[in-house]
Amino acid sequence: MKKLVLLLLILVSVHSFAQNDAKRISQYNLENKTAIQGYDPVAYFNQGKAVKGKKEFSVSYQGVGYNFSSNENKTAFLKNPSKYEPQYGGWCAYAMGSSGEKVEINPETFKIVDNKLYLFYNAYFNNTLKSWNKDEDNLKTKADNNWRKIYK
Repeated sequence: MKKLVLLLLILVSVHSFAQNDAKRISQYNLENKTAIQGYDPVAYFNQGKAVKGKKEFSVSYQGVGYNFSSNENKTAFLKNPSKYEPQYGGWCAYAMGSSGEKVEINPETFKIVDNKLYLFYNAYFNNTLKSWNKDEDNLKTKADNNWRKIYK
């Protein structure tokens, strides 16, 4: 009987993890299940710039793939994924705050605020990081609330 209960607990846990992975995959900004268009999330923090990751240094975390520019960055990510994952599922932080929309980003347009990575749209003479900087506190509060509504 104890084995049956343990087996049921394991099955429920696996199902719960699979549901969480599917939810992340459906809501996050991904290309072929890879976040940040293949850029290295750790490099934003330790190099202060956007660096393209390599497939040989890739990992899947809760269904979302990340590429890294080095094995050291991959190891740092695995020690604390929530520190390095982009906010709002990798969608444009400005758009999330201003309208609650999921808008594509330019991975080279970013800002680190309170040790969190924020990404922004930057194309066709529209760099949303500039608009974000004009009203960051208000937009961040709105973006946090909007993302909670999207990613329930």
